[in-house]
Amino acid sequence: MTHRFDPTSLREYDIRGIVGKALGPADAVAIGRSFATAVRRAGGTRVAVGYDGRLSSPVLEVALIEGLTLSGVDVVRTGLGPTPMLYYAEAILEVDGGIQITGSHNPADYNGFKMVLQHSPFFGDDIQSLARMAEAGDWEEGAGTVSNADVIDLYVDRLLENYDGGAFRVGWDAGNGAAGPVVDKLIKRLPGEHHAIFTEVDGRFPNHHPDPTEERNLADLKALVRERNLDFGVAFDGDGDRIGVVDGLGRVVWGDQLLAILAEPVLKALPGATIVGDVKCSQALFDRVAELGGKPLMWKTGHSLMKVKMKEADSPLAGEMSGHIFFGYEWYGFDDAQYAAIRLMRAVRSLGGSLTAIRDSMPAMINTPELRFQVSEARKFAVIDEVLDRLEESGATVDRTDGARVNTPDGWWLLRASNTQDVLVARAEAKDQAGLDRLMAQIDAQLAASGLTRGEPAGH
Repeated sequence: MTHRFDPTSLREYDIRGIVGKALGPADAVAIGRSFATAVRRAGGTRVAVGYDGRLSSPVLEVALIEGLTLSGVDVVRTGLGPTPMLYYAEAILEVDGGIQITGSHNPADYNGFKMVLQHSPFFGDDIQSLARMAEAGDWEEGAGTVSNADVIDLYVDRLLENYDGGAFRVGWDAGNGAAGPVVDKLIKRLPGEHHAIFTEVDGRFPNHHPDPTEERNLADLKALVRERNLDFGVAFDGDGDRIGVVDGLGRVVWGDQLLAILAEPVLKALPGATIVGDVKCSQALFDRVAELGGKPLMWKTGHSLMKVKMKEADSPLAGEMSGHIFFGYEWYGFDDAQYAAIRLMRAVRSLGGSLTAIRDSMPAMINTPELRFQVSEARKFAVIDEVLDRLEESGATVDRTDGARVNTPDGWWLLRASNTQDVLVARAEAKDQAGLDRLMAQIDAQLAASGLTRGEPAGH
């Protein structure tokens, strides 16, 4: 037996595609066989499997388990839940790896697989190795067993362990994603007053798209916070590993601003610790970490890359502009939006009790959202190389961590290639609009020199 995957489904951090086109049950069987083979060759025998609320998830779960057991690995089914619940199961159960079936924040017709092997992210060449095994039919044989583990209550207990946050009035928007059942259980046990919307899991996403980093998807949460005069609101993406937050006035508190808030109690507990932010984060975040006595570290965008860097730097906290927040201190090092909500409540209480006041005190910067525009897969990395070469010749101040991040007296701008899509990503931040216009003109000039225009923004 051999199997060939649609190459577009093999992403940098996971396997993902449109079900029925780039991905189907036969692929799930092959992923199971290859991953089980990798587990066994690493000396392991058991794998936890969870899935999100997409309509295609149950069928893919059956096929994935068939593949895992055919290659001699025992499966522990953790059932429907957010990706971090599967990561939690992988951290605490006696298993050697885990797979979550999830389409993350993609449209309803997508699905995919996020993998962990021996508590470390499984990505990049690991994913390509699964495809190589499948194409060669290089699989172990066996007959694994299947059991069920009910982890949701253990997970909720763990989220609430040592809770010392305030009794806030909070709005929760689960976006009909996999976080819903966890949110329902959490809010029954948290002090304060809680109002939840769209906690019913529905893979058609009838209310809004489950991606809290797009401000238009936060409209319902903002309305809830305003109508009921709540302290703040939190929202989750489709698989619960990214958080969105609005303050009491309905203003978005972006990923880098959240990280600045969450860093404060961590740096009180662990003076001088390294806090990692991705290249899309505001300069205000890195300055704030330094001001609090921490070591700011800018790193590449991508949840797997961030987790690896955190381990290397022994960092207790990391985060991305996209709302992936990773906790090493008092947690397991993975990105977890449910836990981020709890830690936010704890941080806000320790910082005076008002998220709105904290947001008011942040430096006023004018910045663009993430600007994404289509460019061919073949050209995207070449364009960044051309930009870097030109910048070097001109003597600009450039950080090459991930693409080009350029500091000027006005502020900074970034141009990088997405690892997961055929898009370039740009972002800029300045103290005033005139400065931002000058930064955007620099981005446009660089694109023009490579024969591109920003044009219409690309979708996700």
